[in-house]
Amino acid sequence: MEVHLDLVGGMAGDMFIAALLDAFPEHEALVQQAIHSMFPRNDIVCSLVPHRDAVLAGRRFQVLARAPVAGGFDFSPPHTAHTTWCSIRARLEAASISPSIRRHATAIFQSLADAEGFVHGVDSADVSFHEVGAWDSIADIVGASALIAAIGAHRWTASPVPLGSGRVTTAHGSLPVPAPATTRLLLGMRTLDDGIAGERVTPTGAAILRHLCPPRAGSGATPARTLLASGAGFGIRTLPGLSNHLRVLCFDSAATDAPEARLLDVIEFEIDDQSGEDLSTGLERLRQHDAVLDIIQAPVFGKKGRLMVHVRVLARHAQVEDLIAACFRETTTIGLRHHVVRGLGLARRSQTVLIDGHRLRVKVVDRPGGATAKTESDDVLEHEDHARRAALRARAEHAALSATANAEGLEQNA
Repeated sequence: MEVHLDLVGGMAGDMFIAALLDAFPEHEALVQQAIHSMFPRNDIVCSLVPHRDAVLAGRRFQVLARAPVAGGFDFSPPHTAHTTWCSIRARLEAASISPSIRRHATAIFQSLADAEGFVHGVDSADVSFHEVGAWDSIADIVGASALIAAIGAHRWTASPVPLGSGRVTTAHGSLPVPAPATTRLLLGMRTLDDGIAGERVTPTGAAILRHLCPPRAGSGATPARTLLASGAGFGIRTLPGLSNHLRVLCFDSAATDAPEARLLDVIEFEIDDQSGEDLSTGLERLRQHDAVLDIIQAPVFGKKGRLMVHVRVLARHAQVEDLIAACFRETTTIGLRHHVVRGLGLARRSQTVLIDGHRLRVKVVDRPGGATAKTESDDVLEHEDHARRAALRARAEHAALSATANAEGLEQNA
């Protein structure tokens, strides 16, 4: 599935959640569960409510704090809190949420910490969030992460970002719109000035955009697709002459053999003082990072004829700063190089086929000369005989390609 974010009024975390739940209401319980796992004392309440402005109808997502009072609870908007990135990360680690939700939330918060650290001249690890540390912003990011994980879209796109104008009041005083951290997060993205003032994109909204829709090389024509679902999520503000909502459009994944252009980062460094066993562990942990596409290592000779290990990491551009920190954390390197490259990738998908009672995953790639398939090697490891493994792989690949051809035939006849 592909999801397009149409930033009609702008982008904020609550608008993102509301729009996706309008399109996928079956995920509301998951969002509630993920958010409440961050607040074990049950001191907030979240609700998805119908909303209608003068033009359109959709949903709004509300987060309210509740404090005990005589005879019950008092509900009010969450106050602005002073919260460190370290404390939020610790709460994410302790929360009873799935690893995929935790990875998305950590990546979004890390992008915010990197942007805040850059504009205020401090290390991202030392960042203290103000507005972003408020209960509603934490809830928005965790709720958004739950939806991203549940929907599992293979591609997210967004319309040009409305910049807005004016000033916004923050814990740092009055700041220009877009706020400095928001501006940092929007680097490389397409923007527009539609003449409507105000804060159109919040830091939380910009961090979600950065996570889902990193700048891509090239645009190209969009192939014909089938619209599967749509939703509208509204913000709090009323904009003059414009409905303040975020629209999501969900499409089926159109098969195409044209390579997709994307921006990638290459990270390189050498290791000469880390044991092979520990380096292997560190690189395996790096491979689990969401940003990593591939890691290779090779023996090289350095100064004084020392034998070293050269490591090269291919990564998604949007998360490179978080990955660089992980490289320093998992290996003994004290310096590295990284640069941006333009990559081209063919469309691919994973299929699971059943062969003699064994479930085998097969990667199918759409090539200009026709689709090819390759069985995941891990799925045939239990078989001792080489000929048996080869036969299983061949049968799985044939089954996957046959299923692909049948599906394409049905699509053409429909």
